[in-house]
Amino acid sequence: MVRHNNVVPNGHFHKWWARNVVTWFNQPGRKMRRRKARAAKAAATFPRPVAGALRPKVRGQTIRYNTKARLGRGFSFEELKEAGIPVKVAPTIGIAVDHRRKNKSLESLQDNVKRLKEYKSKLVLFPRKAGKPKKGDSSRDECATATQDTGAVLMPLAAEKPELEMVAVTADMKNFNAYQKLRVERANARIVGLRKKRAEEAAAKAKEAAKMK
Repeated sequence: MVRHNNVVPNGHFHKWWARNVVTWFNQPGRKMRRRKARAAKAAATFPRPVAGALRPKVRGQTIRYNTKARLGRGFSFEELKEAGIPVKVAPTIGIAVDHRRKNKSLESLQDNVKRLKEYKSKLVLFPRKAGKPKKGDSSRDECATATQDTGAVLMPLAAEKPELEMVAVTADMKNFNAYQKLRVERANARIVGLRKKRAEEAAAKAKEAAKMK
């Protein structure tokens, strides 16, 4: 007999539970297959980086995401020009180009030019024909010691750490009343029009008084 004010037992234990069971017995095999595919891709693309072309540092869109930096589609023409890389040569040496992107700030331009120059300093250009190197190609020793970049991202973005400046606390800082200062500045902004009107009226009265003399 059920006692007290509890839920009446009404269990449903005749469901077809076996069809909802998900197994993952092929996980070790899939892991091995992915590993072999990565190795095959690296071997096929050698000596080029596995991650593909170099991407620029850009900011996310809208006020919600513009505080975060991410990798964009390609470098702008202006950035390539500042770095001294011809637009038509850039895709041939592993640099992504976006003809639609425009630089809206000096900071983004400088960051991406610095990124391009760093990439250019590390770049090893193999000659198209082994026995006939052209101008701009790397030397035979550099080609022999070149290693492949196998990372998931080519030149990943480093996390930006804010630099804190330590200062000594002065007596003026201790005596400063931030709330009072804010109230005064709010009042000044609110009555700026009234003060301007009064000043104009006072100037007009002074002008009239000077005429009467």
